[in-house]
Amino acid sequence: MTFFDVHTHTISSDKNVFSIVNTYPNSTDFSQSFSIGIHPWFISKENLENELLIVEEKLQHKNCFALGECGLDKITKTDFELQKLVFKKQILLSEKYKRPLIIHCVRAFQEIIEFRQSLQPKQIWILHGFNKNEQVAHSFLKNGFVLSVGAAIINNKKLQEVILNISLDSIVLESDDAEVNIQEIYQKIATIKNIEVSALQQKIAQNFKRIFKR
Repeated sequence: MTFFDVHTHTISSDKNVFSIVNTYPNSTDFSQSFSIGIHPWFISKENLENELLIVEEKLQHKNCFALGECGLDKITKTDFELQKLVFKKQILLSEKYKRPLIIHCVRAFQEIIEFRQSLQPKQIWILHGFNKNEQVAHSFLKNGFVLSVGAAIINNKKLQEVILNISLDSIVLESDDAEVNIQEIYQKIATIKNIEVSALQQKIAQNFKRIFKR
C-alpha cells in the first residue's frame, strides 16, 4: 500500500512512496509529481510578474498537484503587504486552475484565516508543517483547512496530543526537508492513534484522493 508524502524536497527511492515535490518558478525539473508556488521568503518585486506567469503555466501541467508552498511569514524580511498581495494572486490562480493550496504560515494564523473567510475559496487549503497547539488546530479545522504533519510529530509531545485528539479526516503527511522519512511519520501517527500502519495508509489515501481529486 502507498505512503503519500504531500510536500517534500527529495524523491524517495521506495516505489511504495508517492511524493509531491516542492518546486519554485526557477526550478528546472518538472518530471515528477510536483507543487509550485512563490514562497514568501523568495518574493522579488523585479521578478514577480514573470514568476506568476511561470506558476500559472506550470499549474496546467499534468504532473502539477497543487499550488505552493505560498503564504505569509512575519519573521522574514519580505514586506508583509507585498506578501499579502502575492498570496492573494496565488489564491486566485489556485481557484482558476482548481489546484489545492499548500500554505506556509509563520505567526500569521489570523491573517491566513481572514483570507479564507473573505475569499471563500472552493479549493482545499493545506497548512504545511503544522506544529502548533490544539486551540490553533481547531481554529484552522473549523475554517475548513487540512493540517499537514511532518517530522515534528516524532518528538513534539504537544503536537502528539493534538493529533491524538483530532480526526484523521483532517490530516495529510509530509517529510518536507527532514532527515526522517515518510514511513517513520506514518509509524509514529499510527502508534499515537493506536491503529495499524495499514489502516492509517488507507485513511490518508482517501484524504489524498479527496483533496487532490486524483
